[in-house]
Amino acid sequence: MFAYIKGSLEEVSSTYVVVESNGIGYKIFMSNMSINDIGELGQIVKIHTHYYVREDNISLYGFLSREELKMFELLLSVSGVGAKSAITMLSNITPAGFACAIISNNVALLKKIPGIGPKTAQRIILELQDKLKKEQELTSSCEVDLPKVNVVNTETVDEAMQALQILGYNKKEIEKAFEKIANLDVSVEELIKKGLSILAR
Repeated sequence: MFAYIKGSLEEVSSTYVVVESNGIGYKIFMSNMSINDIGELGQIVKIHTHYYVREDNISLYGFLSREELKMFELLLSVSGVGAKSAITMLSNITPAGFACAIISNNVALLKKIPGIGPKTAQRIILELQDKLKKEQELTSSCEVDLPKVNVVNTETVDEAMQALQILGYNKKEIEKAFEKIANLDVSVEELIKKGLSILAR
């Protein structure tokens, strides 16, 4: 129905933005990655859209690139994957990274993404692998972008997060702090120190 919407960015939340175009404010759900990159309030933005219609839900989903829109629509074609699950997945890994993980049968990587368990990972690979091999635009450069640290499920990161939560920091604050740490391959104690140095600023 809508290929894209271009207008003034009027509101930004953690899960959606509001764009005003010709006097109408469009509420558009987006991935965290796109929301973080969309720009400042009052800016003119162009958002590629998917008009999602179900019996109990009519929503607009938006994307800053055609690649992200294409991956979202491919995910919707997988049995058992809905719009909310697809947008959560794309909040944690780039479309190119996701495509490469699927093509290379990287179940371990896919399982680190929220909403994807072992069975879902296998189903995504089974249903999308052949389709993605034909999508040169998404897979021409197959350097996998790993998910953000908030979906890395290592014991070291988990233990450090738990320790920082005990010290009074909430999970979201800790995840943001860990995203700024270049090297997570350190001891729990070192990770806690690095986290505290960022959180205390």
